[in-house]
Amino acid sequence: MQHPTSTAPWRDGLDLAERIRRGDVTPLEALDDALSRLDRVNPTLNAIVEPLFETARDAARNQERGAGPFAGVPTFVKDLFLPVAGARMTNGSRLFEQATGPLDSDLVHRLRKAGAIIAGTTTSPEFGTSYSTESQLFGATRNPWSPGHSPGGSSGGAAALVAARVVPFAQGNDGGGSLRVPASCCGVFGLKPTRGRVPNGPLIGEGWAGMGIGHAITLSVRDSAALLDATAGTAPGDPYAAPAQEGRFLDAVARPPGALRIGLVRSLAPWPTHPDCLAAVDHTVRLCESLGHRVEETELPVSAAEFYDRVFTIIGAQTRSLLNMVGAMSGRPADESVLEPRTRILLRAKGEVSGAAYAAAVDSIHMLGRRMAALLTGFDLLLTPTLAKPPVAIGALDMEDSQTLDELIDLFHSYSPFTALFNATGQPAMSVPLFWSADGLPVGSHFAAPFGGENLLFSLAGQLEAAQPWHGRVPRVNAL
Repeated sequence: MQHPTSTAPWRDGLDLAERIRRGDVTPLEALDDALSRLDRVNPTLNAIVEPLFETARDAARNQERGAGPFAGVPTFVKDLFLPVAGARMTNGSRLFEQATGPLDSDLVHRLRKAGAIIAGTTTSPEFGTSYSTESQLFGATRNPWSPGHSPGGSSGGAAALVAARVVPFAQGNDGGGSLRVPASCCGVFGLKPTRGRVPNGPLIGEGWAGMGIGHAITLSVRDSAALLDATAGTAPGDPYAAPAQEGRFLDAVARPPGALRIGLVRSLAPWPTHPDCLAAVDHTVRLCESLGHRVEETELPVSAAEFYDRVFTIIGAQTRSLLNMVGAMSGRPADESVLEPRTRILLRAKGEVSGAAYAAAVDSIHMLGRRMAALLTGFDLLLTPTLAKPPVAIGALDMEDSQTLDELIDLFHSYSPFTALFNATGQPAMSVPLFWSADGLPVGSHFAAPFGGENLLFSLAGQLEAAQPWHGRVPRVNAL
């Protein structure tokens, strides 16, 4: 299938930063160009929550040339527990429709320190608990490859803008696949770092018992690496710390990974993997083997039914804790009638679990981390499909109040059975865009490394990107 070829004046964020450093373009011109691009595609994509255009222009006017690796590069931040000082932080929920971020999150602060210009916030489903970026508050965000399809979730707004070439990267977070799923659906690169690599604070110590962490969706592998160099490291009081990194992540992108032994997992019972997703992973196997890597089939040491029941114990308890906090701050119980059916199903099933049940759930994901670490003593990396189905249509993941948690788990995790496993274990994982279906929809391949192994992921991703570049694949809805 033929696709338009990119003619963007920048190739990625580092390229745009270099053009700004040389004086080819000013930060204000780069911002105005991004906002012009946004005007062309956002009426279709519906990816923006809070425009911060005037504060962004002030920042661009005052930006010192060369002050940080991404000095003057415009970007957006996801509207989900990543506060931007003075901007609304709705978390995709009518319950928080008028809430405002009191300060910059640590990740946003480090992004600004790297020189990036924050032009606004992007859409998320309510509380980030859907693999489709749709909410009653903002409606559906759409996939630039096919607007009738979802861009994935929960960082779907970020992925749609990057894929459509509005900006070269956008910030998001990932508690069960929320960077990697939309990266797969939109044909761009998404990496979830090791637990503790990037701080969640200062308002949050951990998300979902350590399963949640922030990073970015990017066009290029090297942007992802350079952004992680700029944002990695613990902040005072952080409950977790990742292993010390060896050198710069950016340097790893150009470093050959050597001949790797890769464990291949095609499916996770009881859910089948769609033929398009099997074709994608088989394509990736052939590409890896052509690069000198050895791929062997293996199985994951997990019962999906038990695992997802424990995961939703954690999510349900922490969602209830969030609502209790809202009630304490307002002086009255949170109005649960404004919540979406998916959230009410979760609260009904898991919102009142005991402390012992919560502790058992946390213990179980820690045990999975040890079992996965044992599996990886025989492999350098694991390879799975990112998703078990191609991008779904808008509305395909909607739920009704009458449905059960078991139905929710089946609906969502028959779509994405793999990604949340590596949030639970804390391992770094990435979705790489190497395959498009006959219908023209992107289908990502998913790699996971041992705990602390981002350098190995970046090395392989850089090799795959060089062998099969994806930058020239541009979706039908684009800003070029």
